Amino acid sequence: MSRAGGCEHLLCAGHERILQEIESTDTACVGPTLRSIYDDQPNAHKRFMEKLDTRIRNHDREIEKMCNFHHQGFVDAITELLKVRADAEKLMGQVTDTNRRLQEAGKEVTAQTEEVIRCRIQQRNMATTVEKLQLCIPVRVRGCVCLHRVSQYRFCQIMAENLPKLREEIKDVSMSDLKDFLESIRKHSDKWLGSIRLTVSCLSVLETFENYYRKQRKKQARLVLQPQANMHETVEGYRRYFNQIVGFFVVEDHVLHATQGLVTRAFTDELWNMALSKIIAVLRTHSSYCDDPDLVLELKNLIVIFADTLQGYGFPVSRLFDLLFEVRDQYNETLLKKWALVFREIFETDNYSPIPVETEEEYKVVVSRFPFHDAEIEKQSFPKKLPMSQSVPQIYSQVKEFIYASLKFSESLHRSSTEIDDMLRKSTNLLLTRTLSSCLQNLIKKPHIGLTELVQIIINTTHLEQACRYLEEFITNITNVSPETVHTTRLYGLSTFKDARHAAEGEIYTKLNQKIDEFIQLADYEWCMAESDGRASGYLMDLINFLRSTFQVFTHLPGKVAQTACMSACKHLSTSLMQMLLDSELKQISMGAIQQFNLDVMQCELFASSEPVPGFQGDTLQLAFIDLRQLLDLFMVWDWSTYLADYGQPNSKYLRVNPATALALLEKMKDTSKKNNIFSQFRKNDRDKQKLVETVVKQLRSLVNGMSS
Repeated sequence: MSRAGGCEHLLCAGHERILQEIESTDTACVGPTLRSIYDDQPNAHKRFMEKLDTRIRNHDREIEKMCNFHHQGFVDAITELLKVRADAEKLMGQVTDTNRRLQEAGKEVTAQTEEVIRCRIQQRNMATTVEKLQLCIPVRVRGCVCLHRVSQYRFCQIMAENLPKLREEIKDVSMSDLKDFLESIRKHSDKWLGSIRLTVSCLSVLETFENYYRKQRKKQARLVLQPQANMHETVEGYRRYFNQIVGFFVVEDHVLHATQGLVTRAFTDELWNMALSKIIAVLRTHSSYCDDPDLVLELKNLIVIFADTLQGYGFPVSRLFDLLFEVRDQYNETLLKKWALVFREIFETDNYSPIPVETEEEYKVVVSRFPFHDAEIEKQSFPKKLPMSQSVPQIYSQVKEFIYASLKFSESLHRSSTEIDDMLRKSTNLLLTRTLSSCLQNLIKKPHIGLTELVQIIINTTHLEQACRYLEEFITNITNVSPETVHTTRLYGLSTFKDARHAAEGEIYTKLNQKIDEFIQLADYEWCMAESDGRASGYLMDLINFLRSTFQVFTHLPGKVAQTACMSACKHLSTSLMQMLLDSELKQISMGAIQQFNLDVMQCELFASSEPVPGFQGDTLQLAFIDLRQLLDLFMVWDWSTYLADYGQPNSKYLRVNPATALALLEKMKDTSKKNNIFSQFRKNDRDKQKLVETVVKQLRSLVNGMSS
């Protein structure tokens, strides 16, 4: 290697070393390193700068590679950070709000804590004071000084004279303190009481103090147990009542354990038994006045707390838990009254029309509130209508809300799942069989409920009946008690909705008949007309049109209901027409009127044969008018010989014509007046026909008399 090449190699190695020093050493030491470059060969610094540029470019490429490698992770981290920022701000707001509310809530706790600390200090000071005072007593007055042994001394004589006075003074002061104590605990028994220590003078008056204390405490107990007249109106009234009683017996328990002989366990038990009977009577009376379920629920919670508190002090409270069963019944009664109003409002605001659903979302909203499944309707395109009206999902939702409300009473009662399940099912049965059933029955009887509404009510009750099994599952999911359990109560909703549906069906028949009567009242026959108009009466055509449109609405009803309603209407129409014809106030009927009446009956028969409601076999519906048809045919054809000859025969042509009916109508037609009387023609043409009529009348009367005998 040439000398110049060796120098160049050394120079490059030196530059490499300098670059490593620059990269690895502190920036403060770079100066001497750079100075050495200029101390080397001429133009060495230019080669170093080239070397430095090359090194910088290498580092840039490495930095770029590293940045490219970590860039996506950096972008993802920034994106996540931006997403978290909104949640962090929301969380910060919640934390701030929670901290504020916690500080506000803690103010009362802090104040009460300070009060407790102050009371504890007072308690400790009182105990210390009493302890020190007892140590300061130099002698025991009772039995500790034998004055007779030193009676010869003059100071003993002075003591003997003054001790009785001192005893009386101590007794008076002690009695005064006892009275003050009793008065104090009477006023403040509903508040927290610190430790109380009573000391009785050892002056042979313990029995006096005991009797006085017990007598006064019994009086105070009666005052504490006397509730305010309006206690049932607010939860605070009940709370004050319970606090006074708890305070009273906490004091008694403390006195029992802090003193000797002043009270005994037998005394406190006697006092508690007396109080418990009074408490139960008071709660039973006042809870019966309450019609607010929320207040009754609060009362239940107070009774539970009250019982648990006194049970902790050793007082028996089983009778209080027995009382809770009565309060539960009262709670259920208030719930039933509340839900009766809810049901009435739902029925009053219902439009009694099928529920229209425009979109899939609306359909999902409805079926989320009510378990409706119909494959045919689900296949239909939107918009479409569901068969029930809006009251159905509302009623179903409210029954579930009632179950939740009823469940609240079972909380904290330490009852098994089976007992809770039984209570829920019984209360729900009361809701269905009594409250909802009554509301449905009242709704059906309301005068503004027409035939269309009654039809919708029948459809609604059908769907509610089908939904009862889902209510069973709902209760099962809450209590985790299988409905197959031996003693599980079943829901009686099926009978409720069946009864309501039958009532609605009966009301349909009644209202349909009433509507028919309204049309019949519009009839205005000219009973003495010479001949008919040749067309049916207007009132009857209007009636038939009404029946036809009404029965079209019945297409959504079960087939049997629609058929029964149609048959009932036709029979009622037939009976009404017959009664009109035989009305006792109608004295005279011409053949022309009979002909006109026959045209109207023919329209009725045509209506019956048109199958207004599907499902009738043959001419079943037409048979509703068979009595009228045979009677009118008898008079239109004047076929008395056949009638009289075949009377009583099972295959008689006029089998449905009663002799009394025929006689009554014939009497109206043979009026002796000449005006529009068919017999005027008979007398002109053949007087023998008049005799024939008289003969028919006699024979009919004979048949009628034979029937009556």
